Amino acid sequence: MAGIFKVIQTALAASVSLGLAGTVWAQDASAPAASQAPVQEQSSEQVEQRVLPISTLLVEGNQRVEADTVLSYMLVQPGDMPNQRLINLSIQTLFGTGLFSDVRVAVDGRTMVVYVQENPIVNRVILEGNRSLKDDKLTEEIELQPRAIFTRARVQSDVQRMLEVYRQSGRFAAQITPKIVELPQNRLDVVFEITEGPVTGVRRINFIGNQVYSDRRLREEIVTTEARWWKFFSSNDNYDPNRIEYDREQLRIFYTDRGFADFRVVSAVAELTPDQEGFYVTFTVDEGSRYNFGDIKVTTEIEDLNEDYLKAIVATQPDQLYVGSLIEDSVDTLTFAAGAAGYAFVDIRPRVVTNRETQSVDVEYVIAEAPRVYIERIDVIGNTRTLDRVIRRELDIVEGDAFNQALMNVSRSRVGQLGFFEDVTVEPSQGSAPDRARVAVTVKEQPTGELAFGAGFSSTDSFLVDFSISERNLRGRGQFLRLRVSASSTRKQIDIRFTEPKFMGRNLAAGFDIFRVRTDFSRQASFQTDSTGFTLRAGFPLTRSVSANVNYTLRSDDVRAYSNASESIRRAAGTRVTSILGYTVAWTRLDDYREPSNGFRLSWDQEIAGIGGDVRHIRTELRGAYYKSLFRDDIVFSVTGDTGLIVSWGGDSTRINDRFFKGGNSFRGFETAGIGPRIVSNISTDQEDNYRSGDALGGNFYAISAIELSFPTGLPEQYGVGAALFTEFGTLGVLPDDDQIADPGPTVLNQAYTIDEMSLRASAGLSVFWDSPFGPVRFDFAHAFMKEDYDRAEFFRFSTRTGF
Repeated sequence: MAGIFKVIQTALAASVSLGLAGTVWAQDASAPAASQAPVQEQSSEQVEQRVLPISTLLVEGNQRVEADTVLSYMLVQPGDMPNQRLINLSIQTLFGTGLFSDVRVAVDGRTMVVYVQENPIVNRVILEGNRSLKDDKLTEEIELQPRAIFTRARVQSDVQRMLEVYRQSGRFAAQITPKIVELPQNRLDVVFEITEGPVTGVRRINFIGNQVYSDRRLREEIVTTEARWWKFFSSNDNYDPNRIEYDREQLRIFYTDRGFADFRVVSAVAELTPDQEGFYVTFTVDEGSRYNFGDIKVTTEIEDLNEDYLKAIVATQPDQLYVGSLIEDSVDTLTFAAGAAGYAFVDIRPRVVTNRETQSVDVEYVIAEAPRVYIERIDVIGNTRTLDRVIRRELDIVEGDAFNQALMNVSRSRVGQLGFFEDVTVEPSQGSAPDRARVAVTVKEQPTGELAFGAGFSSTDSFLVDFSISERNLRGRGQFLRLRVSASSTRKQIDIRFTEPKFMGRNLAAGFDIFRVRTDFSRQASFQTDSTGFTLRAGFPLTRSVSANVNYTLRSDDVRAYSNASESIRRAAGTRVTSILGYTVAWTRLDDYREPSNGFRLSWDQEIAGIGGDVRHIRTELRGAYYKSLFRDDIVFSVTGDTGLIVSWGGDSTRINDRFFKGGNSFRGFETAGIGPRIVSNISTDQEDNYRSGDALGGNFYAISAIELSFPTGLPEQYGVGAALFTEFGTLGVLPDDDQIADPGPTVLNQAYTIDEMSLRASAGLSVFWDSPFGPVRFDFAHAFMKEDYDRAEFFRFSTRTGF
């Protein structure tokens, strides 16, 4: 091992003659070519006798590298006269390949011999002693790899890279010692012996110079935190110089957004404790004085832009507290306004003047002259599967249109709403002329097929298993196809759904559903229903945010009552054909359709049964939701509400299978069909409202609302755990008169009667969302704190699904 280091250390020094009778050149790779000279001096007579054209070039010492490869780097070729400068340059070039540890050139008469000594080959790279960091984390930083050329410089570079990784993980006392194990055939193993040392956490964060805000308040604004024993999930309490630099910027933003225009971080010093196990970090700040905005101006050299209008839309206003980020927001607003007017590449520069005497900051936004821009070309990039036309038909811009930033933003949103892409950007760039722009629509595709599995559990042993396989972008054409099979204690279903989003090339989504559903309410209501049928659908937009859908359903319903069923349920038994024409109008303004954090949605659904068939009723439902992020995007407050009413006509009475049943997924804290009208009987006269709960009868009217606050749990982002607090409240009731059974009175025991109180029910609880390795999982824990004695409550429910 010591021998090979000796070879490496002497490889760049000038060598001695090979024993050939003649002149030998040797080049030190670290010395300039001009400093090299022949090894031995000769008289002019000797030079005159020996300087002859080279006729033969030979290579010696090479093992892996072909001789022709070595000679290809030589600047002296057969027929040339020996030239010291060219020979030195040739030696330097061979050293520069990194293949050789030693290169010498000797001339004997008309023969030139190139002697090389090859660098060894790395056989293995071995890490020893690393426990806190896995091998994969360190090998990502190592340049030396098996079968690579070994050089001492690479070893030292790899040591420094790995030490930097350890410093970033908070281990500044880490030491790495490289060792070499020589092997036959000029090979070697490189062993990095690692002593990790203790984690060097941040013991204390101090601030000097702060008068307005306390140390505690400033610690809340920086990412680095003080080490505490309970912060075992966090790495922000480890010292990281890069994080300290980021903290300096965070402090600047904090102060400048609160009026301190002159604020600066004088220094940020980290001192290692004597035991080398922690750091004291000290920020020295100069707060300065608090400023207000002074004179605000907008100057534009573009005649089509109105200065008064632009001044009105900027976020900075005179006499307002100085907020540094508002200047950047104003530049973005002005850029958008110019883009909406067709000026894509405007140069907007804010000129900021600080007036210390008046404690004010004057801002002038200068918009330089720019030509009106037209779209020359639209490029779709990144779609490896989705067809170009599926993306282009969602764009509100085409080649030849005047540039419009607003339409570009709308186009980006519409492409994102397809749900086919993880990320969508629409960016302009300079075209072939100053008034031409190219627009790049860049997408990052994500899996659109989904293999979904759901499971649920209730306090009364009800279960749910749901399996579906779907494709939202069938063959890259944007078509939707799903096969779903679900089974539970109350429902078994199989259905096929297909949707063509652009039917016949028009802005019309059309599709169909074929289904077979068995609903077994034997435990809840002593009846079972088999429904078989199909639905034809067509949907189209009315405005950018309002859409409509019309549908027609034809199905056969076979209701079978169990022997213990009530009279009203037995009257509904039999097979009937239901013919339904329905429509839906939806108004949606959400920032994200799948995980909204801001916006609202509202929908009105109505269906009319009786256009043919045996059943006549009108069902109406209204659904709405409002979302608002609080403080930051991952804390979302939401309010949802649903209500519905079903009214029979033509002398019919609503059948039990057409009524509303609520609970389970539609009302957390209660089982499926756990609330609403029910057959009950008194079991005691000693206590009021002491019931035996019987069959659920559903209701013709319901109203349910939920309030929810979702928030991060504080666990590291890679764990993918979120949570939400919620409360739900609502009611269900209004039975037809012929389904009512009179109350015999409290003194009559064990005689069935109908109870339909329309009382308010309410629950509250916690939902936990976990983005697990096998798919997202949701756990719901709910307690029904307002309920009737005959209601059926449920405490826990979970579901999971996975994508492919």
